Amino acid sequence: MAFPEPKPRGPELPQKRVKTLDCGQGAVRAVRFNVDGNYCLTCGSDKTLKLWNPLKGTLLRTYSGHGYEVLDAAGSFDNSSLCSGGGDKAVVLWDVASGQVVRKFRGHAGKVNTVQFNEEATVILSGSIDSSIRCWDCRSRRPEPVQTLDEARDGISSVKVSDHEVLAGSVDGRVRRYDLRLGQLFSDYVGSPITCTCFSRDGQCTLVSSLDSTLRLLDKDTGELLGEYTGHKNQEYKLDCCLSERDTHVVSCSEDGKVYFWDLVEGALTLALPVGPGVVQSLAFHPTEPCLLTATGGSVQCWREEAYEADGGTG
Repeated sequence: MAFPEPKPRGPELPQKRVKTLDCGQGAVRAVRFNVDGNYCLTCGSDKTLKLWNPLKGTLLRTYSGHGYEVLDAAGSFDNSSLCSGGGDKAVVLWDVASGQVVRKFRGHAGKVNTVQFNEEATVILSGSIDSSIRCWDCRSRRPEPVQTLDEARDGISSVKVSDHEVLAGSVDGRVRRYDLRLGQLFSDYVGSPITCTCFSRDGQCTLVSSLDSTLRLLDKDTGELLGEYTGHKNQEYKLDCCLSERDTHVVSCSEDGKVYFWDLVEGALTLALPVGPGVVQSLAFHPTEPCLLTATGGSVQCWREEAYEADGGTG
């Protein structure tokens, strides 16, 4: 006889702290998973970038070469390269294995808030408070960018890249999406300075956070507002937001020391996770598992679902 299919379990949210990394690099400005989620990068106010195994809590390498605090970093698809940007206005390409600076790109007139590789890791895109996004060719020796996107009227806070699109959030209150296949620019006005924007994992929507303590889910193609998420505090700082690994929840940092989770469809607040006493500055969600990294002060916390059992005990 056929047994009925078990009901699919609801998504588990990472709310059990399994590890704390004391990063030893001043304030941690950003934390980022690598492409497969096995490692993470931390950007420090002490000018360093560090590579970790977050579940084991082990430091693998320190990258030194910025002249001022590091504000963002990203890993390439094959884990061989890193890029980073910071307060010294420079964009740096690193060799992961040797820890050496491969290239240093200069041209921004202000600090670099955000960096991303394209899919093939042949181009680095950097967004700066100078209101421009610059595209740097990793393979050529030319010092100037191959392209500059300067439609924004104020600083660029966030840049994300898909296989054929660039998504940018600006302090001017607009989300701009550059469709590289069509050669077109689409712009949606949110009205409040944007702190972070990202694609949903299915590529259909964009999530936008802004300084009115509101996150908005927009239909990528029409710009239609699909949902609003409130309850957290974001009025002063550039804070990260993202979607959970299966697009079930909207996740955001907050200035009140918590990370907030909302049900994507219903918009209801599901969890306010207490992280620490200060601002939760940055977060990163694992690409395939219910695993969250948070950064507050000088440390990074690794969170897993309640049922998770770490190998060899938890930290």
